[in-house]
Amino acid sequence: MKKIYTNYLANFRGLSREIWLLSLVTFINRAGAMVIPFLSLYLIKVEGFDLPQVGWIMSCFGLGSLVGTYIGGRLTDSIGFYKVILASLFLGGVGFIFLQYLNTFYGFCIGIFILTLMTDAGRPAIFVAADAYSKPGNITRGIALIRLAINLGFSIGPLIGGLIIAHISYTSLFWIDGLTCMIASLGVFLLLQPKKQKDKSEEKPIIKKEGIPPYLNKLFILFFIIMVTNSLAFVQYFSVMPVYYEQAYFLSEDVIGWLLFINGATIVIFEMPLIAWLDRKKISKTMATFWGIFFLGLSFLVLNFTSWTGILVIAMLLMTLGEMIGFPFSNALALEMAPKGRKGSYMGMYSMSFSFAHLIGHNGGMNLVNSFGYFNTWTFFSIFLLFIAALTIWLYFLLKNSKTGNI
Repeated sequence: MKKIYTNYLANFRGLSREIWLLSLVTFINRAGAMVIPFLSLYLIKVEGFDLPQVGWIMSCFGLGSLVGTYIGGRLTDSIGFYKVILASLFLGGVGFIFLQYLNTFYGFCIGIFILTLMTDAGRPAIFVAADAYSKPGNITRGIALIRLAINLGFSIGPLIGGLIIAHISYTSLFWIDGLTCMIASLGVFLLLQPKKQKDKSEEKPIIKKEGIPPYLNKLFILFFIIMVTNSLAFVQYFSVMPVYYEQAYFLSEDVIGWLLFINGATIVIFEMPLIAWLDRKKISKTMATFWGIFFLGLSFLVLNFTSWTGILVIAMLLMTLGEMIGFPFSNALALEMAPKGRKGSYMGMYSMSFSFAHLIGHNGGMNLVNSFGYFNTWTFFSIFLLFIAALTIWLYFLLKNSKTGNI
């Protein structure tokens, strides 16, 4: 056990102090993110909306994320990641607190749009910060540590959130989400100081743009399409799946919180050793993305095998395995494809892939379930992801022919 523990800690060595501080602030922020996993249930059970209405509200969630990540990417290139992260956290906290006072369909559409615009403006800035603060050769592990902090917070947050819903109320979550975002912004201000610019010559590599923008890079466009379509299925775990747990298996919010806890806890324990091991094996970042998509598709497929409640845990573990393999390497792949001076724009577009998924995925999933039921919906996503996995293999060969390395 001591050797296992020592080897686990070895995966974290060599990361910069700033990466650790960025991860701490990220953990504080995500630990309070209790509203999002239960938002669809809240809109149905408390506000009385039907599945198509919830789908449209979640589309506004995606639209706000899309606009926010675009603005955030541009602002990151122009004013720097530090200011963008700070403003995004604080304004997002204010948005969460005010969201609880909305009670109409159009009010929620507007409120969710504004909230996600503010919160997701910081997403590309986080990735660029990870690149800026990482030591040479540590970018993938730096991203993995930040993802570990996200998932540690995400595993604890829904667990506590489910208990709060079961024993207190839904509205308490809005206050907790808002206050923790504000605490995270204070943490950025106090702990994560911006990198000092010694002279103007150090600014030139950041401001001068080399290469072509992401929307003109054909290989990056293909990568973007793959990430959008993969994420269309992934976001079902944050909207349709909690409803599925409640309607098909009659699980309460606290039990749903425990299911979500499995996802975060598994990532916290196993992702860093897994990423370090794959890094040592020099796995292609593109092929790692392929395996992430493959396991996500398998997680939907097994749900149709049996009505046994334990299959929910198996599906969650398969999805988590795909998430642990796919997302850190796809983050690193996007950074590797970005030329100097355009990392903010490339990571903004990469983050926009998730925004597009939120825009289309929640609404599409809700309407698929409403029209065809859960069995046919899970079958559709399984076949859909199989096609996307094949598309990823095509990208692998295109990149292999275009440049060397383990991209």
